[in-house]
Amino acid sequence: MSVRQSLLAILEQGPCYGYQLRAEFHRRTGSTWPLNVGQIYNTLDRLERDGLVERGDMDEHGHVYWRITDAGSAQARSWLASPVQRATGSRDELAIKLAVAATLPGVDVVEVIERQRRASLAQLEELRLASRAVATEDGPAGLASSLVLDSMLFAAEAELRWLDHSQKRLARHPGPALALGLSTEKPRRGRPARVGAGASA
Repeated sequence: MSVRQSLLAILEQGPCYGYQLRAEFHRRTGSTWPLNVGQIYNTLDRLERDGLVERGDMDEHGHVYWRITDAGSAQARSWLASPVQRATGSRDELAIKLAVAATLPGVDVVEVIERQRRASLAQLEELRLASRAVATEDGPAGLASSLVLDSMLFAAEAELRWLDHSQKRLARHPGPALALGLSTEKPRRGRPARVGAGASA
């Protein structure tokens, strides 16, 4: 998720000062991605360096208003018009953790899955409670919050389905059958070792 692009899109609506941008971001996303003020100002400094925003006037309270430039407007519009490209390789910590756990001798991967399932179920229940609370809110802010929460709910439900699927697959392969010892082949510098090379079954 691009905080940078989101701030540009908000600034398209008009000049804002740092705390105001933070409040607008939270209002539009249901505070599901909390930002601290330091992140906002660091992002604004980088956007200014890149010629996408500029410092404007200061009000009587000392707030400096930031304005979007033409280049910033073009980038915000391009972001909104372009589909989000998902990464092709997995950087998901849970998927990597299960993959590694399944191949380590002496690790009860079923217990790893069970602990995760309990945590995921608890998170799903929290999201359902938050979703019911947001459902009572009217107007654009309530709708925006519910869109983000729905995405999180669907992801949590998908995670639980994936855990069930993984447990069924692992049940077909008793623990020692999956264990990988350390490879005896020395990898070449700068190149990953071939999958399965030198591994014990």
